[in-house]
Amino acid sequence: MKKVGLLGCGNVGHIIAGRCDGFVVTAVYDVDTKRAQEVADLCGATVYPDFDGFMESDADIIVEAASVAAVREYAQAVLSKGKDIIVLSVGALADDALRNDIEDLATRTGRRVYIPSGAIVGLDGLKTGDFAKITRVVLRTTKSPASLGIATDTRMLVFKGTAVDCIREFPKNINVAVAIELASGVKADVELWVDPAATQNIHELIYEGEFGEVTITVRNNPSPDNPATSYLAALSILTLLRNIDRPLQIGT
Repeated sequence: MKKVGLLGCGNVGHIIAGRCDGFVVTAVYDVDTKRAQEVADLCGATVYPDFDGFMESDADIIVEAASVAAVREYAQAVLSKGKDIIVLSVGALADDALRNDIEDLATRTGRRVYIPSGAIVGLDGLKTGDFAKITRVVLRTTKSPASLGIATDTRMLVFKGTAVDCIREFPKNINVAVAIELASGVKADVELWVDPAATQNIHELIYEGEFGEVTITVRNNPSPDNPATSYLAALSILTLLRNIDRPLQIGT
């Protein structure tokens, strides 16, 4: 059974620790040791007060559920220690130099870097762009003002541009835009809206290519206790962990 280490013990970490299926969480690390202990109590894991100790644990795959900054600081150290990593804060990989360094290190060490589908669906279809040219990708996301720390009583556009620029302005909220670009290999046109009437996070994904046109609308319920995080994002990690070693794999 896969032994998992949780890097980050916020809302997503709580969900993963409380719903282990096909894997076991053996180690947790967070700069907030009280929060780490809460997660450990859910699954019987060991709390490590420092990252170096965490890397000496028996976990063979690390789930990053912390932040873009955590990916920058720790991802390469995880691979160097011979552990695979699941990156939830995929916005960090908008940095081409960092992404290339991580890929090169994973190749040299024989380790794997996994990016879960997160708050979106349709990444499998976008990956067909390797063989059938994709000509246009658009992501239109609508969230509640509170999830972005914005005060407004009207629907409004708060960002329009590239995924790279969007993740710089909203590093905790729009990781999905970077995942879409990595999957498709095409720069996405991104719009981020806030709407005080929104009770769900809404992602509208449109892409066109030689195969035709695909339109997907995802209406995500926010994670319990954290409106900035999609519940679907946490569920996508649980699914990845449960299926990672299964002999029958569905989808690309």
